[in-house]
Amino acid sequence: MYPGDAEFGFELLVCRWAEESWPPEERRSDAVIVARQLGTRRRRWDTVVLECDPAGLAARRQFGDRELDSDLLHVVRHAPADWEWYRDALPYPGYPWRYVREAIHRADARDVIDTRRNGNRIEIKRIAPYPDWLRRIVAIENKPDLDASAARALSGQLEHDVETALADEVWVATEATGSHIEPALLEDLPVDVGIVALSFGEGPANESTDVATEFTGTVEWYPSEVTPTDADDERQRRRLELAERAYGRGWRSYHETMRPDCRHFELRRFGSAFVPNCAVKRRSQTAAECAGSCPKFEPEPPTWRTRGWPIEGGPGKGIKRLLRRRREWIREREYE
Repeated sequence: MYPGDAEFGFELLVCRWAEESWPPEERRSDAVIVARQLGTRRRRWDTVVLECDPAGLAARRQFGDRELDSDLLHVVRHAPADWEWYRDALPYPGYPWRYVREAIHRADARDVIDTRRNGNRIEIKRIAPYPDWLRRIVAIENKPDLDASAARALSGQLEHDVETALADEVWVATEATGSHIEPALLEDLPVDVGIVALSFGEGPANESTDVATEFTGTVEWYPSEVTPTDADDERQRRRLELAERAYGRGWRSYHETMRPDCRHFELRRFGSAFVPNCAVKRRSQTAAECAGSCPKFEPEPPTWRTRGWPIEGGPGKGIKRLLRRRREWIREREYE
């Protein structure tokens, strides 16, 4: 059983399973980056899987580990190979040039382009061509208990995903029941949407884990390849913006919306995944529960935050460092 009683715990395990095993029941040929809770203003997906060209992903590293937002992408993608006035080099963005200048200064501060002054003009030059590193985007909705009411509520959203074709494939991840026919197959879901049943059962004993688990996924229904009605530049731009957010944040960024500086916040191993755990609630908590408004919230004692050399902070800072290292390790694994 996944940690906690909410979909949040299931979501974290789905992300870790995808990181290890995507694509399901196939031999991996692409690099894989996994993120969670990403999308557009109209639609947000639980899990996003980027299938990437390994060489292109390695080339993307030249532009740093942080995401490039839409304004930075506009500058970086169109920066010329030789020095050129930015207004001649960049296509008109559809908004005032002063915002482009601000993006150029931010890009220069992050060392993702080179700039120089030629009189009153700002000239720019790329540090390297922005690589074609993204191959496919896979959107996954997580519903551990996919009953009829949940399927009805989800059906319209999935149809929207298929119609907009922002993702190349759309899946639903649900918890395996062990039945001969998984109940998810009997629900009213779009036929273009894939279904994978996940099991987080007991695995071999491992001293490094708090809970011995084995993550397995079985494809119950394969999705159709989503075909865009018009493969225009706007769709490509939106896909790259989504991919950049996934690249920069990953799925372990839950500490940004929770309170790891609380003395009761801790990480527990569940199989190969780290999941947040509340020592007071004695279970995996949700992001909504783990906030400053929690009646059990207690900040770390000041003495905890002065440990280490010179001053490395308390356990909360250590948790952030650990999650950041795990995210960087996955990136480095995919570059190899």
